[in-house]
Amino acid sequence: MKLVYEESGDVEVQHGDVVHVRGTPYYVMSKIKPHKPASTGRVICKAMTEDAWVCEWFPSVIGAKWIEREDQNPVGRYKKCGEKGCSFCDD
Repeated sequence: MKLVYEESGDVEVQHGDVVHVRGTPYYVMSKIKPHKPASTGRVICKAMTEDAWVCEWFPSVIGAKWIEREDQNPVGRYKKCGEKGCSFCDD
């Protein structure tokens, strides 16, 4: 599972990257992976200003998304009804 910038699609978000949110520069301190399939995880950033605020955001706030997620079924690849973990009847 990798956190990448949506605009590039393949450039991975790294510790120390500089991002801008509402015109304020921040640097990426850490990434928190999603803890369940419906989660988006979080990105921890610190402002590069005098106040140096530390913020925890959804990845979309900095224009990022998780790819190669092992915890989600690929689109259109559902299990057949009756199989353990069926996507439709949750057997």
